[in-house]
Amino acid sequence: MKIHEYQAKEVLRKYGVVTPRGVACFSVDEAVKAAEDLGGSIWVVKAQIHAGGRGKGGGVKLARSLDEVRSNADQILGMQLVTHQTGPEGQKVRRLLVEEGADIKKEYYVAALTDRASQKIAMMASSEGGMDIEEVAAKTPEKIIKVFVDPLLGLSDAQARQLASGIGVPDASMDKAVDTFKKLYACYMETDASLAEINPLILEGNGNIKALDAKFNFDSNALYRHPEIVEMRDLDEEDPDELEASKYDLAYISLDGNIGCLVNGAGLAMATMDTIKLFGASPANFLDVGGTATTEKVTEAFKIMLKNPKVKGILVNIFGGIMRCDTIATGVVAAAREVNLSVPLVVRMKGTNEDIGKKILADSGLPIISADSMAEAATKIVGAVK
Repeated sequence: MKIHEYQAKEVLRKYGVVTPRGVACFSVDEAVKAAEDLGGSIWVVKAQIHAGGRGKGGGVKLARSLDEVRSNADQILGMQLVTHQTGPEGQKVRRLLVEEGADIKKEYYVAALTDRASQKIAMMASSEGGMDIEEVAAKTPEKIIKVFVDPLLGLSDAQARQLASGIGVPDASMDKAVDTFKKLYACYMETDASLAEINPLILEGNGNIKALDAKFNFDSNALYRHPEIVEMRDLDEEDPDELEASKYDLAYISLDGNIGCLVNGAGLAMATMDTIKLFGASPANFLDVGGTATTEKVTEAFKIMLKNPKVKGILVNIFGGIMRCDTIATGVVAAAREVNLSVPLVVRMKGTNEDIGKKILADSGLPIISADSMAEAATKIVGAVK
């Protein structure tokens, strides 16, 4: 689960991380009122979407008067903001953050995330903070400093100081940077985040260390422990098909291909997508119906897949362990009839009640193509689509 920048800063402030003062706004008038309340002579109007690169896309603007705040808010609110993370279709801006200006002397980058290889927490920092951190990672990775933290011990003062000195924080601000890194680590651990990123973390002219922008991703499996974070969820920022799928306990992710996939089990789903690629086509989705699929779930899965106009064929690949093949077959037949299926459908089943499932498909009278192996299934659906 992702949250907006202004929400991420709310989370950071609870852990004592210093951020600029700002107000979330949903209208142009609210933006002007926010600037008035904040006071000062310079403000930043920032689009709030779940994607990076907002500045380059025109979603972050400086204002030196209330008239400029109004003009900038009017331009940004409602725009279809296109960044390198949104794709060419962009994302509609429905929220703004109006913040006080900052005296930026230097920009840094810092983040916490789980490193599966070492089974520790990776704390990363760089002297090259800002909009081009991805380019820094690709072209000059030596500028990114890492320490690996044992979760049983936590981030030590020595490790935090190693990061701060490694990115060139001045001695006068060293203690503040160390304090910020330790608070970021605590925030990451206690909120069950999968990513906690401050970019940029700035050094101000007075020596203060401040989080100028922030990004959080949270482990969805741990959200039951954090109702206050669940309340921050913005459904407008999420794929409507993925939201619809979640209502039926379907794990669904949209992709760019033309072959819809319905599989039980995440590992088999990944293997199925790889096999489709191997035989010259591309999957249109990841869809795991899990081990307790019902006729209703399979029907809804078909409906969701077929909403995608790119889908030219469907491959159902089932391993009948906990899930019985006859249950899936009944669901597939019912779904095909209900949606008046007009694209090729290949079904491959192995496992519990396999023979019964195949008979249900054969007796249905529907033009369902059967396959015995993954290679055969992939060959047949790719051929049928072509």
